[in-house]
Amino acid sequence: MSTKTLDFWFEFASSYSYLAVMRIEPLARAAGVTVKWRPFLLGPVFLSLGWNDSPFNIYPPKGRYMWRDLARLAARYGLPFKVPSRFPRNGLLAARVALAGADEAWIGDFARAAMRANFAEDRDIADPAVIRAILADLGLPADALLEQAASADTKLALRSQTERACELGLFGAPSFITPDGELFWGNDRLEDALDWMKGARLPPAQSA
Repeated sequence: MSTKTLDFWFEFASSYSYLAVMRIEPLARAAGVTVKWRPFLLGPVFLSLGWNDSPFNIYPPKGRYMWRDLARLAARYGLPFKVPSRFPRNGLLAARVALAGADEAWIGDFARAAMRANFAEDRDIADPAVIRAILADLGLPADALLEQAASADTKLALRSQTERACELGLFGAPSFITPDGELFWGNDRLEDALDWMKGARLPPAQSA
C-alpha cells in the first residue's frame, strides 16, 4: 500500500458513516490519497463499552438531535436522505459482501448503493434480496458474491476485522486512521484526516 493510504472504518448501520461513504472518494482523490475500505460491526464495539444498543437509541434526546443533524448535513452535501423505519438495521450481510470486495474496484459503488438503500430509500439491507438487487444493478455476479459472503472464511475475516477495530481503540464509525496511526472519528473529521495526510501536523499528545 502507498504511504498515502487512509484506512476508512465504516459500518452500514451507522448514520454518519452514510455521509462519509458518500463523500470520501472524490475528496480523497483530490488530496492524492488512496482509500482502504474497512467495513466492521459496531455491535461488538458497543458491547465492549457496556452498550447493548446504539447510543442514539439509548439516549433519546441525542437520537432526535442526530436525525435532525443528519438531515441538515445531507441537504448541505446534496445527498438524498430519509429516516429509516428501523434503526439500526442489521448491516452484517452488507459488511460481509463489502469485505469480500474490499480490494476490488467496485467496493465504493457497492458501499454507496447499500448506504443509499438504507438511509435514502428505507430498504432493508439485511434482506439478501435487497443486496442481490444492488449487486445486480452494479453488473456484479450477485449469486457468487452472496455465496462468498456466506463462506466461513468471510465470516471469520469480518470477525477478525471487528476485533482489530477494538484493538485499535475505535469506539464509533466512521473512523479514519492515517499511516502514522493518527485517529480521526466522525464524518466531520474526514477533511481533517485528509489534511493530516497532506502534511498538517501537531506536536505529540502529552500524557495527563
